Amino acid sequence: MSRPLLTVRDLRVSYGGIQALRGVTLDVHEGEIVTLIGANGAGKTTLLRTISGLVRPNSGMVDFVGECDIGKEPAHKIVKRGLCHVPEGRIVFANLSVRENLQLGAYLRKDGAEVAKDLEAMYDLFPRLRERMSQSAGTLSGGEQQMLAIARALMGRPRVLLMDEPSLGLAPLLVQEIFRTIREINAKGTTILLVEQNAHMALSVAHRGYVLETGEIVLSGPAGELAADENVRKAYLGL
Repeated sequence: MSRPLLTVRDLRVSYGGIQALRGVTLDVHEGEIVTLIGANGAGKTTLLRTISGLVRPNSGMVDFVGECDIGKEPAHKIVKRGLCHVPEGRIVFANLSVRENLQLGAYLRKDGAEVAKDLEAMYDLFPRLRERMSQSAGTLSGGEQQMLAIARALMGRPRVLLMDEPSLGLAPLLVQEIFRTIREINAKGTTILLVEQNAHMALSVAHRGYVLETGEIVLSGPAGELAADENVRKAYLGL
């Protein structure tokens, strides 16, 4: 297999005296959807926040495209390198319009004509955002805000997209729609590292997966194998 696009090695993070990550190691290869599953408090969000530069690790390495340890870089430089984060909770700029939120996703880019093309591509990917382009983001439904958060990240033209709980709080039909979109984004060439409590849906779209428990990777493998694993089925799939 080719060299990983994103490599995490022995990552350790503490909040005060609490160890949130205890030596996490994982790889994400170009073109993959890799999912990270685990219970609340397992460290999944901390891992994504550390990779994207929002949390500083105590030790370990985050290597992106084989060039550098980005764990020491500020978040905006990591975005510029091609790694964007869709945070948990659909954090949008509520007082700004849909269009303005999307434009902020491209704030580091200087290619105005290409940004305009990408804006149209986001409206094609999420037609509801086109209908609401002038509407304040804070007035959108939860599902529409999630679409906006994903589209805003894509405006940065990421090579790797980090997604944290994209289905959280959404109605079942919208969950199906979001996961169809995740497949489509990946099919168009974006590599995805996905954190998702809906383990069944996550494993159904992923190529590979990791199981995180109390800050440690306890299991990894092809998504189909994890979905068939008896312990995973009992703990995370309700089977």
